[in-house]
Amino acid sequence: MPPVTATRPRIKVLIVDDSAIVRKILSETVAAEPDMEVVGTAPDAYVARDKVLALRPDVLTLDIEMPGMDGLTFLKQLMRDHPVPTIIVSSLGQSSCTATLEALRYGAVDVLAKPAGPYSVGDLRQSLAAKIRGAAGARPRTAGESAASLGEDPRPAASSPCDLRTVIAIGASTGGTVAIQEILQRLSADMPPMVVTQHIPAGFSLAFANRLNKLCAMEVREAVDGDILRRGLALIAPGDYHLLLRRTGAGYAIQLQQGPEVCYQRPSVDVMFASVAQAAGSCGVGVLLTGMGTDGAKGLLTLKRAGAATIAQDEQSCVVYGMPREARRLDAVGTVASLADIPGILARTIKPNANARTKAT
Repeated sequence: MPPVTATRPRIKVLIVDDSAIVRKILSETVAAEPDMEVVGTAPDAYVARDKVLALRPDVLTLDIEMPGMDGLTFLKQLMRDHPVPTIIVSSLGQSSCTATLEALRYGAVDVLAKPAGPYSVGDLRQSLAAKIRGAAGARPRTAGESAASLGEDPRPAASSPCDLRTVIAIGASTGGTVAIQEILQRLSADMPPMVVTQHIPAGFSLAFANRLNKLCAMEVREAVDGDILRRGLALIAPGDYHLLLRRTGAGYAIQLQQGPEVCYQRPSVDVMFASVAQAAGSCGVGVLLTGMGTDGAKGLLTLKRAGAATIAQDEQSCVVYGMPREARRLDAVGTVASLADIPGILARTIKPNANARTKAT
């Protein structure tokens, strides 16, 4: 008699969207995956609330703009009473992007652009399946679970010694928008230049950068090809573009590329880290945060071999402990730290510049 092979239970997905067409598209996409199943759909938050209790889904996809109770209000209640890893499926309108970032702050773990045409529908399967698998292993964090609540002083950290060539590179995926915000909010305006790659769809990266710029002492904006780095400036990789660092005279400039995906991602953390290793060498600092998959691990190893400082977020504070775990497996990590401790570690590696520019208000 052949041995019985244990099979892992399929991921149970509940789809919440007021559009019947979108519900159908998402349902068919999920149903095509052998390791997941659609246990139900809901056209509004009230039906969704009942189905969460009855069906106990592992992952929920959620529309933001719905009649009656909007998705953001529903998410706040869900995370308070019955936390479920949630992926926001949102249109690219400005109000939707802003609400989506707010949803990520309130505990959603990822975001997906709503299918808007034949090409995007055809391109949906790989990205949706990957995000659902990542969400299934995620630990949702509520808005109250910030670095401040873990005991970190919420005031911007003062900085101390490094040279003028220092550049800090931060990479993240699932759960990263909140993690990046918590780090940047706790850094002073005289920090060395930063480059940031977050796995986020095109359109959402601009809203993300604008939000950070309002909340942080540093100037934060979406990167533009040819940007020159300077102290007090953090540049966010645009969705669908790789961000690379290039030497220019005594400083650094940004190059954006729409090359092939790396680790199924564009922008890719590996691409950014490798370019920082080449351009800055031992003057680089690499930080790898929460996220599913392997992107960033090889790039962090390249940074370490170039003499750069390398930091990875610890398992306890990650929403998904995938990318940092892979980096540790490769022995690419010099320092493992909680999210609450990373701002202080970064601040202690550099010193303030008396001529640092302050962000324009």
